[in-house]
Amino acid sequence: MSAEQPAWLAICSVDDIPVLGSRTVPRERGVDVAIFRNAENEVFALLDRCPHKGGPLSQGIVFGQRVACPLHNWTIGLDSGQAQAPDEGCTPRFAVRVIEGRVHLDAHELATLGTDLARPIAGPARRKPQP
Repeated sequence: MSAEQPAWLAICSVDDIPVLGSRTVPRERGVDVAIFRNAENEVFALLDRCPHKGGPLSQGIVFGQRVACPLHNWTIGLDSGQAQAPDEGCTPRFAVRVIEGRVHLDAHELATLGTDLARPIAGPARRKPQP
């Protein structure tokens, strides 16, 4: 495939994504990808990591073309990955195609985009053991 012709990888059915919700696509390296579906049945894909503190966007609330991060309520544009002002930052977005009710992602983006970013470790796993 040339650079102009992405290889599309079938991921799931649109119906596998809850309306106003998401599902995740695990990857061998890096953070998972979150696929979102809004009330208008539009489908979007973002790295499952808020640009603020790394919260799992897949667990956020979807409204319109945005998702609210479950950690600190940052609003992220599903179509751009951009944080809504006054917040600043961006999470990588992935190209999505819906063909005959099936959601497809660009295989090259899935294999390379954001693979250098790790999921933050939070909670008890960060604490040093008590003697």
